[in-house]
Amino acid sequence: MPSAIRQIPLEPRTRHHAHDFHQIVIGLRGQAEFEIEGLGGAISAFSGCIVPANHVHYYVGQGDNHQLILDLPGDAPSLTGHHRELARLFDAPRFFDLDDPLKRYLDFLLHELAQTPHGLDDPAQSDRLVATLLGCLHARLGGEPAATPKRLDLRQLDRFIDRHLAAPLSVGDLAAKACLSEAHFRHCFREQTGLTPWQYVRHRRLEAARQLLERSRLPLSEIAARTGFAHQSALSHAFRRTYGHPPSQLRQRRALGSPPSPRVAAPKPST
Repeated sequence: MPSAIRQIPLEPRTRHHAHDFHQIVIGLRGQAEFEIEGLGGAISAFSGCIVPANHVHYYVGQGDNHQLILDLPGDAPSLTGHHRELARLFDAPRFFDLDDPLKRYLDFLLHELAQTPHGLDDPAQSDRLVATLLGCLHARLGGEPAATPKRLDLRQLDRFIDRHLAAPLSVGDLAAKACLSEAHFRHCFREQTGLTPWQYVRHRRLEAARQLLERSRLPLSEIAARTGFAHQSALSHAFRRTYGHPPSQLRQRRALGSPPSPRVAAPKPST
């Protein structure tokens, strides 16, 4: 599948799905809301979000909206070869705003697409335009520093995450706790744990949800809210993907007095 660039409005009703390619969504007018595996935010003109492959995301358009959508398979020319470092943009979902130079490039990109002989279906032109945009975003959102990674206090970070599970935690929040820039924190965290910060937080959210399912009679909607999932269905989907069964099955086993299914091992720092 080649890279593709589309311009579409989003429907005014909530939908959700996941796909095996990365995606960048940039608002052109109006507003839309996204929730990407527990990370929520709004998109308006000149702001956007990064949706990594295989991440369930909920989205809904508000009123007269129009979005620029970039579909990027993992083997796209803009993410491989000498562009392979740009794939790090998709380590985790996030939201961003375009600065003035990127606003001007977006205007150029839209005019260029309008003049492309083959329209939006020209994969070579799409890849060239996408590679430039990704390179600019990568430069702004942070590349990996070359400095020796700092040893992070994971126990302190665990306590911070657990105290704020219900909040929309960002990598910036964790980086601030560790007194590091976001880019340096991402690098240190991956080097120490082998995981992205988002993967690590998601695992702690799921383990907290699992404990509440085993130890309380709280409804699933309340458990989702307490552990940082925007919707009950978002928790159910993530639970099923991680543990191989829906949350309701865990409750049924508990009610019948059956032993719980084996736990998925928690992420551990690499030695």
